[in-house]
Amino acid sequence: MTTQRLNFMDSGFRANPYPSYAGLRRDQPVVQVDPGGFWAVSRYDDVVHVLRHPQRFTSHGFQVAWQPAWLGYSPMAHSMLALDGGAHQRLRTLAARAFNGTAVRRLEPRIRQLAAQMAEGLAVQGEAEAISAFAMPLPTTVIGGLMGLDASLHGRFKDWADAMASITPEPLSEAHAARVRATVEEMTRYLTEVIDARRREPAEDLVTDLVRAEVQGQSLTDREIIDFLVLMMVAGLETAVHLLGNALLFLAENPDELARLRAEPLLIPRFIEELLRYESPVQCVLRFTTAETKLAGVTIPRDAVVMAVIGAANRDERRYSEPERFDLQREQPSLAFGQGAHHCIGAMLARMEAHRGLEALLARFQGFTRLSSEVPWNLSFAVRGPACLPLRFMPAR
Repeated sequence: MTTQRLNFMDSGFRANPYPSYAGLRRDQPVVQVDPGGFWAVSRYDDVVHVLRHPQRFTSHGFQVAWQPAWLGYSPMAHSMLALDGGAHQRLRTLAARAFNGTAVRRLEPRIRQLAAQMAEGLAVQGEAEAISAFAMPLPTTVIGGLMGLDASLHGRFKDWADAMASITPEPLSEAHAARVRATVEEMTRYLTEVIDARRREPAEDLVTDLVRAEVQGQSLTDREIIDFLVLMMVAGLETAVHLLGNALLFLAENPDELARLRAEPLLIPRFIEELLRYESPVQCVLRFTTAETKLAGVTIPRDAVVMAVIGAANRDERRYSEPERFDLQREQPSLAFGQGAHHCIGAMLARMEAHRGLEALLARFQGFTRLSSEVPWNLSFAVRGPACLPLRFMPAR
């Protein structure tokens, strides 16, 4: 008897993956799933093991997964996400200049200003689709400014990021395949123009830094710079947008928690940390086995793509007491931003955007309620958040 594989792109699974995750942790902690027949690892300790042993579980898994035959060239597949060791560290060092503590703190006044302006805009509207009106434009404007990209195109950046995050081993449809291919062409064309412009006329931005940078005495090629910028755009937006979107949805459905945060704004950082565990924006990361290996009693063959399921590990009852309960007093950190050499370099910026964004909303509104009973979720097995969230915003008295 053949057991049907769990499909991580199924609409029912996307709407609520947590019961399925619990079943995997209990009965099949290492098992093949769709799409792609990837090996899903769902228990906390096993996920940590995968992330902390790059010699056995290499980041080449990203290249395999993000470079399907139907796509052609994929910038994500050739970014530093797909590298380990010295090659990864050299590129990460370049990125760290833009995302270290000093650089992020320098962005804080601008983030506060943007969040306050956008919250005021929501107050004027009264009702709005919260993803496109707040959760998306706040981090999009920040990352676009950091890179020095055309402000008139900031709305396109999230479309590009969504298309890249939706890459699957087989296209979901011909329309899906065409959209992703067109996105790669559009991004490449635009970013090539930006790089050419910075070579002619340098500016104070990340693109200029990359044009000037050298790795092992050699300048980066245009292709390497494009791969780097696409990764920064996709990773920087998908994490932050879904973190904010998940926060807005949770608070709309849990008015008591919203009231508590309004009464005690100093709890906002704790709220963000628990939300990162409870509703992880990043649901899984991919690795590639360099040799046959055994995990949780299951033999995984060599050259297999392993899916370290962050969303499942963050609710593992072996690690967390009452993991299905949202608890602001929880002390154990989550795996939301990964572990080891590939720990998310933009984690500090994402936390700050969420903190200052929520701070502005909670100061301006006494609450917000959903206008639709259905929540459409984004289309990706790697990241998760509401694609659309109509809300009514109730001004603070």
